[in-house]
Amino acid sequence: MPSSTPSSPTQSADSAPSADSAPEVETTPLTEPAGGVPEVTTTDAALRTVTGALAGGTGPVAVDAERASGFRYGQQAYLVQLRRAGAGTVLIDPRALPELTEVTDALAGIEWVFHAASQDLPSLAEVGLRPDSIFDTELAARLLNKDRVGLGPLVAAELHLALAKEHSAADWSTRPLPQEWLRYAALDVELLVELRDLLEEQLVAAGKLDWARQEFDAVRTAAPPAPRIDPWRRTSGSHRIRDRRGLGVVRELWLARDEAARAADISPGRILPDAAIVAAATSGRADLNSLREFRGRGAARRLRLWQRTLDHALALPEADLPSRRLEDPDHLPNPRGWKEHHPDSAVRLEAVKRIVRSTAADLDLPQENLLTPDYQRRLAWAPPAEPTAVTVRAQLALLGARPWQLDQLAEPLTDAVTRPERVLEVVPAPST
Repeated sequence: MPSSTPSSPTQSADSAPSADSAPEVETTPLTEPAGGVPEVTTTDAALRTVTGALAGGTGPVAVDAERASGFRYGQQAYLVQLRRAGAGTVLIDPRALPELTEVTDALAGIEWVFHAASQDLPSLAEVGLRPDSIFDTELAARLLNKDRVGLGPLVAAELHLALAKEHSAADWSTRPLPQEWLRYAALDVELLVELRDLLEEQLVAAGKLDWARQEFDAVRTAAPPAPRIDPWRRTSGSHRIRDRRGLGVVRELWLARDEAARAADISPGRILPDAAIVAAATSGRADLNSLREFRGRGAARRLRLWQRTLDHALALPEADLPSRRLEDPDHLPNPRGWKEHHPDSAVRLEAVKRIVRSTAADLDLPQENLLTPDYQRRLAWAPPAEPTAVTVRAQLALLGARPWQLDQLAEPLTDAVTRPERVLEVVPAPST
């Protein structure tokens, strides 16, 4: 979609590259949004005003959201930034205004430009912000096989401007938000549309624009991920625990921590680090006071809760303890063990991987963007009963592969699962 280019932002005279920009590119630091830092919209009356301005703008709208990951429970948005030619930049507090469907209505049919849209779309949907179409500058850069796809490096490489990222990990639930944080947030959408236009030109030149459009739409329409089975098993370090009693301790402490974190709206890791959970499960001690991992302020504050939970876990009947392995019919064994325990699948997987790597190299794509590794493993583990280009295509499509990916891979991957030894002879292994 054609778009107008926003006015040039205010720049400082100093031309030193930032730490986040590509070192070989001479850049000019970005210090101030072109229209200054706008007031944060926090009232219904102000929302009607900025919504009207956005509706009256032209071209795509740049969108970003700031969360408080690592500080608050969940991934809610604590600030929403939008910028559109003719309307300028708008900052909205979604905690004060938790229903923003009127903004969605005002931008119906307008393309929304994101950087890493999959990170922002779920939190925006929670407050009623749902685009009809998107352009993702990070995903576009991946399809163009850029070396660095972060917003800072891309802005440096494509626009020769240095975009500071020092507040990306800040606690955006802070109120009032500091002025320097608001400046950072406004600059995050300052150049997105201009960057989008440059990347679209490159996608057209590379013959990849249709591929990108399919990818953008897949991200936009993706269903929320299904709840994980036994999410406590993802506790960092828990892979070292082999006995069921220890796993029971991990499970019970993880569940108690999650409930406490949700109630307090605090990130679970700030209430009780994973290292403390694993220490309790591996120490063999019934007294948590004796473990240094429970002496930190976050863990010590709720020590009685953790001790009660540990006592409960240690008293569980054997029948109530979790199994050593995840009981999920959709879960695949670790591919590292396939060669020994599932040799046929291991050979197919290597053939599939070589086909994907070779094709990706020919198309100048990262292999994970040509076909996600999970789809590769699932095809190799359980190919169609009668593998043909049609059935392989159907199976991959059911997993979520897009038409452009299937056009490139359906036939060669059929060879990979029907004649893997031949593929391994013909397609060389990647050089190390």
